[in-house]
Amino acid sequence: MGILEKIADVEREIARTQKNKATEYHLGLLKAKLAKYRLSLLDPVSKQSKGEGFDVMKSGDARVALVGFPSVGKSTLLSRVTKTHSEAASYEFTTLTCIPGVLEYRGANIQILDLPGIIEGASQGKGRGRQVIAVARTADVIIMMLDSVKGRRALSFQNVPTYLGRT
Repeated sequence: MGILEKIADVEREIARTQKNKATEYHLGLLKAKLAKYRLSLLDPVSKQSKGEGFDVMKSGDARVALVGFPSVGKSTLLSRVTKTHSEAASYEFTTLTCIPGVLEYRGANIQILDLPGIIEGASQGKGRGRQVIAVARTADVIIMMLDSVKGRRALSFQNVPTYLGRT
């Protein structure tokens, strides 16, 4: 059942419920539920359930976040230096969530996070930008990756601190 059907059901329930002192509490609960459904319809980011977090639990001695534009090789780097497989394809936004991997280097376990690509307007929430930025801020090291072949993106790479919400 979708959000619109749930809203219609609650509105029907409100319409058929008698309005008196005995039903005030029930109507209040229905109105609160209706407001919650309408809010989730307007703001799909808050629609996620509590079990579907974007961040992963910190593990190892250090945490490294791979940040960059879509299709610059973040997933390929993660797959090559760790035992984790992060799917890489020829289209943008292959990685939709945070994918962790562990690099073992001289006895140290370094957690590497493959984050979805950031785009212009990420600090305003465009393209899951706020979630990506929040995870990147928890890292000990941020590696900003770019593809030198894509010239127009390389020129706009100077704006990455702005995308991350810093000027």
